[in-house]
Amino acid sequence: MLRSRTILLIIAILVIGATAYWYFQPSEKIQEEDIKVEVRKGRFEITVTATGELAAKRSIKIQAPQGMRAAGIYETSISDLVAEGTIVEKGAYVASLDRTELAGKMANVQTEVEKIQTQLEQARIDTAIEMRGLRDDLANLEFAKKEKLLQVEQSRYEPQSVIRQAELDLERTERDYKQLLKKYELKEQQSIAKIQEIEALLRQNTTKLREYESLSAEFNINAPESGMVIYARSWRGKKEPGSRVSAWDPIVAELPDLTDMISQAYVNEVDISKVQEGQEAAIKVDAFPGRSYSGKVTKVANIGEQLSGYDAKVFEVIIQLNETDSILRPAMTTSNEIITGIYDNMVYVPIEAVQSDSLPFVYKGDGSQVVRQEVITGLANANEVIILHGLDEGDEVYLAPPRESRSAPFVYIDPAVKEEVRQQKAEDEKKRQAEAMEKRRQVDGMEPPTSRQRNRGGMIIVE
Repeated sequence: MLRSRTILLIIAILVIGATAYWYFQPSEKIQEEDIKVEVRKGRFEITVTATGELAAKRSIKIQAPQGMRAAGIYETSISDLVAEGTIVEKGAYVASLDRTELAGKMANVQTEVEKIQTQLEQARIDTAIEMRGLRDDLANLEFAKKEKLLQVEQSRYEPQSVIRQAELDLERTERDYKQLLKKYELKEQQSIAKIQEIEALLRQNTTKLREYESLSAEFNINAPESGMVIYARSWRGKKEPGSRVSAWDPIVAELPDLTDMISQAYVNEVDISKVQEGQEAAIKVDAFPGRSYSGKVTKVANIGEQLSGYDAKVFEVIIQLNETDSILRPAMTTSNEIITGIYDNMVYVPIEAVQSDSLPFVYKGDGSQVVRQEVITGLANANEVIILHGLDEGDEVYLAPPRESRSAPFVYIDPAVKEEVRQQKAEDEKKRQAEAMEKRRQVDGMEPPTSRQRNRGGMIIVE
């Protein structure tokens, strides 16, 4: 009985093992298969892909009044702003700024003007009263001087002492008269200077009040030209009603020229060495996936920057669109494919097929055996690499080391051939550089304004 159970248990184990082996056998066979590809020859393109956004090459900046800084208003907010995308005519209303701080300054200056006017009126009254008193004193002294003169004439026949006393009294009166007259003149000059000082202060504050009133009128912003209103952007984001506007960044909105558009793209620092001015580009707009546009690279930044959303540093690349389309709008997201090189009749293989062990090589099928064929590689794109020597069109290579890789013999390229290919490669590189220089000359003068120029203060037309 025990022996029968043991036999049954062994049979069950064998059945389970056979089932498991049968189940996993197909995947093992698939994993053991070697993937081969055929070497191709033909047109080889090298491209760099980058995301970006549309912008108008030229635009009119709608800005806050330039007198804000002179008035001591360094920042205010947008009270009202027409909807983005609104078509406005020249002189039409666009936005209004918050006048709270300006109204406070106007009220303070108005109070100061009224205070100075009161001081001026008071100074004029005080001067009139004081000067009238001095004139009365002068008139009294003049009368006293005549009286003393008469006494001198009447004392002509009196004793000498009486005559001398009368003369001294006359001299004293004349001296007092002259002193009072000089005091009157100085007091008159002092009063005039004081009134002029008050009047100057009044004019200063009156002028400031008029400037504030004029600035208040400019807080209603009108369109300098006809066009479509596009909200401005700053490091805080899009400027909308309630956003802050400073005297150093006074742009409120823009009126872009939609007939001349550019794509502001950002290229990873790994690929930026491939991008040069004058290269062709294909642009697609995410909002309209069925449409595509052509363009040319007109500017490549020399300095990279770290932007949010990018793992590495990126370089700004400006692409000029060749076509005009009325549906395009600034700030639309773009996908840009920059064609950095086009080469005809090139032999190329997938990048995965090229191995490296001090020398680049591929696993190549040679009849019934596999060999490690040394190759000389050229330029590469995201998926494939050019083979300058070592392979021919139609050869079969392995994407991964085959089972026979350890025993595969190594086939070297003749050193003389290597040197010849190296020289040819150097000559081709010179030709490419010359072509790149010619393309760069073709886009001279097409360079768009820098970011600093686009954000510069003042209401300007950027060209």
